[in-house]
Amino acid sequence: MTSILTNSAAMAALSTLRSINSGMEMTQGRVSSGLRVETAADNAAYWSIATTMKSDNKALSTVQDALGLGAAKTDTAYTGLNSAIEVISEIKAKLVASREPGVDKLKINKELTELKNQLSSTAQSASFSGENWLYNDSATAIGTKEMVGSFTRDSSGNVAVGVLKFDAATSVLIDTKTAANGLLTKTFDATLLQKSPPSSAAQNFYLIDADSTVSNVGSEIKLAADTSDADVEAMISVVDKILGDATDAAATLGATNKRISMQDDFMADLMDVIDKGVGRLVDADMNEESTRLKALQTQQQLGIQALSIANSNSETILSLFR
Repeated sequence: MTSILTNSAAMAALSTLRSINSGMEMTQGRVSSGLRVETAADNAAYWSIATTMKSDNKALSTVQDALGLGAAKTDTAYTGLNSAIEVISEIKAKLVASREPGVDKLKINKELTELKNQLSSTAQSASFSGENWLYNDSATAIGTKEMVGSFTRDSSGNVAVGVLKFDAATSVLIDTKTAANGLLTKTFDATLLQKSPPSSAAQNFYLIDADSTVSNVGSEIKLAADTSDADVEAMISVVDKILGDATDAAATLGATNKRISMQDDFMADLMDVIDKGVGRLVDADMNEESTRLKALQTQQQLGIQALSIANSNSETILSLFR
């Protein structure tokens, strides 16, 4: 039946054209944004996962910044400690030289004084962002230092921030409040360090006198014209002990620095992997979308032509009454 009130063909063509235009709008949106899932309405599950992982990636970026700060602190402390080890080695060599018969011990002591001044300067200078792990002038002892190292999310969705720890008490060289807390200011008993001590009596020596509030009992390592060979050997054994402890602290600090570097590399790789995973969920395939857009444009043109033909049916009916 042909009717001039209801044009079924035009209605069908118009419905098809609306569907095509809707598809074109969606495809053009994907092409312009580059996203297959841009809002929760597109795919609630994928959008939720992608939003959460993007948020986690921002947190990982902050962790990476914190690792950079931690690396700077450990680098600074390690550089200072490594420099101090070289100076302590030089002090040890000077003391060995003073053991030679006929050597002017007072001249060697002047060199020792300058070397100890260098140690003090190195310890005070090894500061980054207000933190110094080699020099303490506070009544509170330097304890364990924590550095943000990771951000994790478990299977239940609970998040946690992981930290890297370093016991800075092992790296303190000079403590101006409590001498016993500083590697260079605390007292060592040379009798316990020597293979064949001259006697069983304690021989307490420390390398630097920092005028600590709580001082140690003992004598500063320095030479006088009448310093005995036994005292020189005792001083050498104490300096060797200090050198060993400083080397151990530097090794631990270096290992911590390496751990930070490895974690930083892992964070960078993890962020790339998460970005790639999120992209697989929500990114549009531009090759596919461009092909679909071209097909929809063709369908749109055909739909318009079909609607035009359907609308021309009324003109055909009019010709029957002429």
